Amino acid sequence: MVQTQIHPPALRIMERMLTEGFAAGRTEVVDELCSPDIVEHQFDLAGTGAEALGKLKACMTAVHAAFPDLRFTVEDWTQTGDHDDAAPTIWVRARGAGTNTGPFLGAPTGLPVQFTVFDVARIEEGRIVEHWGVPDRFEVLVRTGRVAAGPR
Repeated sequence: MVQTQIHPPALRIMERMLTEGFAAGRTEVVDELCSPDIVEHQFDLAGTGAEALGKLKACMTAVHAAFPDLRFTVEDWTQTGDHDDAAPTIWVRARGAGTNTGPFLGAPTGLPVQFTVFDVARIEEGRIVEHWGVPDRFEVLVRTGRVAAGPR
């Protein structure tokens, strides 16, 4: 018997933020998928409303410029409530992979990168109203040669 996994709307929202926003650099997805009153908790993006949305768009633009072939794969997720919950909180673990061919803390290195991202978001009426994001920035720094890895 073949089983089909049904992905809840909250997961599709998070996937679109990663793939259309950060990977493809389409900042207009922020206006579509985020509440104008969003509360953002992620380091260096923290803020509320228009301030947070502006920081988020600038970050998407910078990430896409640094890693234009970036792609994301959601590896694991869970959410509160059932698939039809109108106001779920969703937890997502994704893996990003790309090549540093644009400016990132200096000149492009041409090095491949892989890193993990953890996102938690509260969704209401189909939009992100609160978000906590934890990309593994240390892994990106090591893989781009910006900092040395620890002893092995």
